[in-house]
Amino acid sequence: MRRFSVCSPSSYRLSPITSMATGSGSLIWFRKGLRVHDNPALEYASKGSQFLYPVFVIDPHYMESDPSAFSPGSSRAGVNRIRFLLESLRDLDSSLKKLGSRLLVLKGEPGEILVRCLQEWKVKRLCFEYDTDPYYQALDFKVKDYASSTGVEVFSPVSHTLFNPSDIIAKNGGKPPLSYQSFLKIAGEPSCVESELVMSYSSLPPIGDVGKLGISEVPTLEELGYREDEQAEWTPFRGGESEALKRLTKSISDKVWVANFEKPKGDPSAFLKPATTVLSPYLKFGCLSSRYFYQCLQRIYKDMKKHTSPPVSLLGQLLWREFFYTTAFGTPNFDKMKGNRICKQIPWKEDPDMLAAWRDSKTGYPWIDAIMVQLRKWGWMHHLARHCVACFLTRGDLFIHWEQGRDVFERLLIDSDWAVNNGNWMWLSCSSFFYQYNRIYSPVSFGKKYDPDGKYIRHFLPVLKDMPKQYIYEPWTAPISVQAKAKCIVGKDYPKPMVLHDLASKECKRKMGETYALNKKMNGKVGDEDLRDLRRKLQKDDEHDESKIRNQRPKLN
Repeated sequence: MRRFSVCSPSSYRLSPITSMATGSGSLIWFRKGLRVHDNPALEYASKGSQFLYPVFVIDPHYMESDPSAFSPGSSRAGVNRIRFLLESLRDLDSSLKKLGSRLLVLKGEPGEILVRCLQEWKVKRLCFEYDTDPYYQALDFKVKDYASSTGVEVFSPVSHTLFNPSDIIAKNGGKPPLSYQSFLKIAGEPSCVESELVMSYSSLPPIGDVGKLGISEVPTLEELGYREDEQAEWTPFRGGESEALKRLTKSISDKVWVANFEKPKGDPSAFLKPATTVLSPYLKFGCLSSRYFYQCLQRIYKDMKKHTSPPVSLLGQLLWREFFYTTAFGTPNFDKMKGNRICKQIPWKEDPDMLAAWRDSKTGYPWIDAIMVQLRKWGWMHHLARHCVACFLTRGDLFIHWEQGRDVFERLLIDSDWAVNNGNWMWLSCSSFFYQYNRIYSPVSFGKKYDPDGKYIRHFLPVLKDMPKQYIYEPWTAPISVQAKAKCIVGKDYPKPMVLHDLASKECKRKMGETYALNKKMNGKVGDEDLRDLRRKLQKDDEHDESKIRNQRPKLN
């Protein structure tokens, strides 16, 4: 087994595991943490075990095809993320086989499957990475309860994050810190800062008799009921620990870039070579250890005379993840507006047609639509691009509920992470954490600042590829002769703008102002009736202004 404390290959040193020769077996249950390097659950499970059973359960809740969903995939995840997961599992299986083991894949409700495994294999030890997501919290309670009742030792270490959210909450008097700076102050340095991480093994204990359980190899998309031609274009990002470590090595090889990384200065229109590391999906699935990433960054910062600091630095981005994990873990109903004590109660508008137009890239604003096409095709886009479309849907233009936008992101993003996704949607809708609702991303000028020629739009919206650059962000302003020459007639080949941004954003600011005033008046305790009354008032105001807005819609040449 190799222990590794920093990124330099010269820092490896061999440290063999001492076998206790107990004749016992251990089961390691993979969910996230799909890696060999820095996997404390795997390390503990392999120590002193005569047999090791590495298990992954294909959960129908997550993986089963749902033809009724708005995009290819299951009821919970788009097919891009399912494919990324399968690639990650194949890579893990390959790594385990090199160590004399393999991944045992079963299908069914995970709690029931794990109980059957424990009954069949008579293991003495069950190991799995601790998970703060509500779904796994409930599942793990059920499995741990059964294991304990039958005398099976349970080892569930915190290794998906740098900090244990429970520890941070305890240090803060039983409540999660609600600002990034207060989180940093309370958290301090993670315990892994000086830890030697186990990066590899010379071998693992063999697999024992698996009995009559239905063990299979990692399935293909087709075996799960999907088709390889399900999408015209797949995400360019491949899943797996091997790919994660390659991407990390490439990202940190430019020490100057790492030292100077500053989040607000990234280019959201860069797609051929993204302006970030694109490590988020690998952290989400645990293909990359956040603790190893942290140590690599710290080593680089020590070598550089000057570097950026949190919240804008690369380390700062890793700590944002920790902040949202902690806040989510300590906040009941974190994924909802109702019953969520840190979320402002806002009378969002119900408009399925507007929501569908935003989701399906038919807003009539090329910058917004191109981002949503990239989301659907790649399952990923730059964080500033995410900010733009989230603002547009909620407090910027359409005034539609952040939960509905969250659901679209949760399905389509390959890096969809329960805590981070919900936290960011509350932030960007000014429902929590950030309250400057007058600061709105323009669906025209923001993208133009980075990409005046519209290369990003031309790539993801080829219907506009021949539109002259002076009209690429506002094609409805192009003379009809220009539209005809570009083979794109607005209203026929590409939608008219669904709202006039200047007027829509002004109305959204007014609504947010009235909502904030109500929340302040009620000391944050806004009831259902209060919200209904405010919604009725805002709807009347909308009806009063509707004719005025209609008359001022952009006129097509």
